[in-house]
Amino acid sequence: MLALFLRDLRLGIRAGGGALTGIVFFLAVVATIPFGIGPDLDLLARIGPAIVWIGALLASLLGLDRLFQADREDGSLDLLVLADERHMLALTVLVKCLAHWTASVLPLAVASPLLGLFMNVEPAGLAAALATLLVGTPAITFIGAAGAAVAVALPRGGLMISVLVLPLAIPALIFGVSATYGAIADPAPFLPPFLILCAITLFSAVVGPLAAAAALRHAD
Repeated sequence: MLALFLRDLRLGIRAGGGALTGIVFFLAVVATIPFGIGPDLDLLARIGPAIVWIGALLASLLGLDRLFQADREDGSLDLLVLADERHMLALTVLVKCLAHWTASVLPLAVASPLLGLFMNVEPAGLAAALATLLVGTPAITFIGAAGAAVAVALPRGGLMISVLVLPLAIPALIFGVSATYGAIADPAPFLPPFLILCAITLFSAVVGPLAAAAALRHAD
């Protein structure tokens, strides 16, 4: 499993500049918002955490179509499915998700405090955005694995993955934004939505790989 993680990590870093593409898209989303709503710094500070999370969510969806595509093209996906014993395929999917998150999504979370400066977010909000993205974005990857497994047999499944995954990722978005707001607004709590976000990620880490493994077994 460690060898598989390192292999997918190298492929994720080299394939199409996945991390750089996501960061550029993230930057484009966040940087264009101030031009759209005007120079109201108070308004930017209020909506900043939500914009940062929306940008990270959309950028996280970009590379999901590559999660199983390379393995299908070189035939290794068929070998993984044929060698499946005692739900080892679900564990394989989990490792691939972790490698994909490390290569393509972790840089987005690390870059979020810098991009949050464009939105005039307070330092406490920047730290909360970083913490919630580190905890919440793995859930998007685990959920996205199921969508990627469903669409892997389709010639152009990238759009279908986004359509399938985006509604399921809304709870992570809601509680991630709520926790970030809780760090900068006194009446709003930070810890309860943050713990719920952790629970969503843990639940997705179990259900997502199992669902993806089931979809891969039945894929043509």
